[in-house]
Amino acid sequence: MSHSLLPSFFKIETSLMWHYEIASIHPESRFLNITFKIDIDPASFTEVALPAWRPGRYELGNFAKNIRNWCVYDQHGLPLSFTKINKDTWKIQTDGVSQIEVRYEYYAAQADAGACWVDKDLMYVNPVHCLMYLPGNLHVPCSLRVVVPDDWQIACSMQSKEKHILLAEDFHELVDSPFFAAKALHHRTYSVNDYEFHVWLHGNVKPDWDLILKDFKAFTEIQLSMMHSFPVAEYHFLVLILPYRFYHGVEHIKSTVLALGPDYQFMHKELYADFLGVASHELFHAWNVKTLRPDDFVIYDYSRENYSQLGWVYEGFTTYYGDLFLARSGFFDQTNYFAEINARLQKHFDSNGRFNYSVAESSFDTWLDGYVPGVPHRKTSIYDEGSLFALMLDLYLRRSSAGKNSLDTLFIRLYQDFAPLKKGYREQDVKLLAIKLSDGGVEKLFDRWIHQRISYESDLQELLNYVGCYLQRKGAAQVHEKLFGFRVATEGGVLKVASVIPGSPAEFAGLSKDDEVIACNGRKVEQNLNDLMSREKNEVILSVFTQRELRNIILKSDGKTYFDQVTIATIAEANEQQMQAFTSWTGLKMKL
Repeated sequence: MSHSLLPSFFKIETSLMWHYEIASIHPESRFLNITFKIDIDPASFTEVALPAWRPGRYELGNFAKNIRNWCVYDQHGLPLSFTKINKDTWKIQTDGVSQIEVRYEYYAAQADAGACWVDKDLMYVNPVHCLMYLPGNLHVPCSLRVVVPDDWQIACSMQSKEKHILLAEDFHELVDSPFFAAKALHHRTYSVNDYEFHVWLHGNVKPDWDLILKDFKAFTEIQLSMMHSFPVAEYHFLVLILPYRFYHGVEHIKSTVLALGPDYQFMHKELYADFLGVASHELFHAWNVKTLRPDDFVIYDYSRENYSQLGWVYEGFTTYYGDLFLARSGFFDQTNYFAEINARLQKHFDSNGRFNYSVAESSFDTWLDGYVPGVPHRKTSIYDEGSLFALMLDLYLRRSSAGKNSLDTLFIRLYQDFAPLKKGYREQDVKLLAIKLSDGGVEKLFDRWIHQRISYESDLQELLNYVGCYLQRKGAAQVHEKLFGFRVATEGGVLKVASVIPGSPAEFAGLSKDDEVIACNGRKVEQNLNDLMSREKNEVILSVFTQRELRNIILKSDGKTYFDQVTIATIAEANEQQMQAFTSWTGLKMKL
């Protein structure tokens, strides 16, 4: 894809639209050439802004850092004076001006499910990253011209006015509608209950379409059978297949972008399961957070943080259901489904953040450090902790109502009560529904699970019994983890301490995160730390560099174990009632 010059801006005979154009004169540079053209009311000054974040990732993205060569012209093509008044807002002098045309370049070099990328074969754009708006009324129709060769296809949920010109009802729809433009796109469709679903793949792959469509249709049918209707008539899965290991998904109301790799393993069992897992998760987001939203951001403010303590609903419930739907659709057997639960459990038990920050606090702080490891053992994950909360609430509702109600019932009621009215829900609304569908005892547990800094172990153990399951513990395989409470990871060929459990022998001995481990009992560590520590299990001398200073640390076992492996298992003597409850929950027949 190359163009000798930027084409003149297209003309549409209406002043009631915001007009955008995206091209790439030199795609190898990774820059998009963007034009924003709009008629304005007479005013001394006009402000235009770029979003500071994108819905679906609750942290500031500061996308303006990717802009260069920003300039603006009037209706006669004459340059206008402007001042940048904050990190992503420009104030333009528009006295006597009836139309402005903003031009700039945007660096599109992030190939994941939530950003922008351009090369000679693909233009992939998340408009929320790179398209500007006039603060105030965002409910203005928008048109977007995508300047690519005539024989290229465009995969997008927006309607097309004519070839390569897309229309959006307003700015909200525009920036919630990512697109692929490419010469080579794999494309198939399937239908469920008169709703049409598109699957678009870009990458070096040979998809097994019969298998993909069968499995996608299966989990879509399960979701629709629970929710009874779908928020939109047509939905698009935009799948970016990368040549290296990758996993990412981002939700939109009429589409999702999934990024996975490596391409040569795409149809292999493990990556294909990841593909279905993230697709199922993102599809459920069409209901949960794209249509049903917390009151905190029922209308997005793109200029700043949109804080909420309800991440355990919009991400936790979705994470829980994304996996559960694959069990109910028959793609996951019991072993596969338990493996997904085990991954969430292990993260919960490995992090002492559960004793320092509640899931509600962690939700609020996604804007601070929610997507990076952050300070050791400071916080929890709204995805993992939220999914475990959903599991506990689901089992509690089932047990207390003798199987009559469940989290399915609660979510459907919540959706029906708020989504059609475009009204945001609050924590109290979810809690009152839970009480109504079970008993008064859930109120205290509800607050405990969300707002207290606790381990979920005892509650999980009790509730899992209802469906014939329990938590089992097994000691960690590595001696340094099991007896001394620290983990290691190799970074740039250097073995470093990755995590230290508070109160463990490693912490008491003075071992710290990022210490470089070089020797054990006087022997050089060369991918053999476990072997060396196994020789003297009760007391070892570890040689480490801390801030490039050599130290010898004496580790002494305290008789406790750390980093236990916690997994879900079925009770060997499970009775008929437990087995029936298990099947009602998962859709699977219990294997003892």
